[in-house]
Amino acid sequence: MASPHQPTVLIVEDEVDLAELYAAWLQDAYQVRIATTGEEALELVDSTVDVALVDRRLPGMPGDAVVAEFRRRNYAIQIAMVSAVEPAFDIMELGFDDYLQKPVTREDINSLVEMLLNRSTYDRESQELFQLLSKRAVLEAQFSEATLDNHDEYQRLDARITDLEGRLDSATDELTDDDFTALFRRLDTPQ
Repeated sequence: MASPHQPTVLIVEDEVDLAELYAAWLQDAYQVRIATTGEEALELVDSTVDVALVDRRLPGMPGDAVVAEFRRRNYAIQIAMVSAVEPAFDIMELGFDDYLQKPVTREDINSLVEMLLNRSTYDRESQELFQLLSKRAVLEAQFSEATLDNHDEYQRLDARITDLEGRLDSATDELTDDDFTALFRRLDTPQ
């Protein structure tokens, strides 16, 4: 069973059996909360939640609206959409940090939560870069190169990634070898 000082994961999934399965997979390492509706998720989320796994299809308030409300409330929370909904270009407007398409395995869920917790230690620009890289990877897996090349929003996404990569590269170029080593040692150390 997780101890009180461990990170908290909020599972927002309307299929109760699936939500309980995710919780069983995570409960040894994390504090876990389950919401089966968007409204319930908004009641359970607070500043102690580190990661939220949100289904897009929820009764009443859809997962997209839940994510938007989490962002509006400005919680420092990493959010993954875990959904059977095939991603489309609309994902570029959603405020998630990663997207995992169902069906998923225990390893998928555990790796996702661990990765998101690691990302939460990064600065704001690095977090934005990883969020955009995740969206680009999802779209590249879903659509042909020709389709992506002809989509203006995708081209803007790609340009923003290039801009962020350039800015982050120049920032790391300014670090001394000791600072660079210390930065990555901190990122590799479990929180």
